[in-house]
Amino acid sequence: MEIVLFLIILLFSVVVHEVSHGVVAEKFGDSTARYAGRLTLNPIPHIDLFGSILLPLFLLLIQSPVLFGAAKPVPVNYYNLRNPKRDMAFVALAGPASNIILAATCAIPLRFGLIELGSAGGAFLLQVVVLNLVLAIFNLIPIPPLDGSKIVASVLADKYLPMFMSLERYGFLLIIFFLFTGMFERVLLPVLNLGMQLFVGVKFF
Repeated sequence: MEIVLFLIILLFSVVVHEVSHGVVAEKFGDSTARYAGRLTLNPIPHIDLFGSILLPLFLLLIQSPVLFGAAKPVPVNYYNLRNPKRDMAFVALAGPASNIILAATCAIPLRFGLIELGSAGGAFLLQVVVLNLVLAIFNLIPIPPLDGSKIVASVLADKYLPMFMSLERYGFLLIIFFLFTGMFERVLLPVLNLGMQLFVGVKFF
């Protein structure tokens, strides 16, 4: 039951994340996500077999201290944006920002003692907070194709862009490498602890 609840929270959180990318892209001139039927909270069009199901289950099975997943990326045609290089950063930031907003909203009852941390409701809200903070922090890491790489690309000189974005073909391998070497944990956990103290008033570890 705990795994099912975790997957439901994860799926909702990554769907909100991806829809936010599409909504902001449309605000800046690109309606690709709308035409693809991806501006919906219906999870079915967003489910990715690996990122939404297999990866989080794998992390649960190996008892990873950090659990996360991903939905199928919302399509964005950056050439349709009014200012492609600048607007790319806003589109990329929209996903992590939506997760931070979800985390902050669910943290309010916990932070102000309206719901006890030890209660069933408190445990549920705490899981939403932790998972959304992890999603936000993880996606801001500047490894292509994560959102952080798009933000870095928006400020890089044009001559360095092709070389930097070419790393995307190795992105999955880099992510797996950092997972198995524990480097993600060394980056994520201190920032996660800071976020938990700020939003909830407690440490994660």
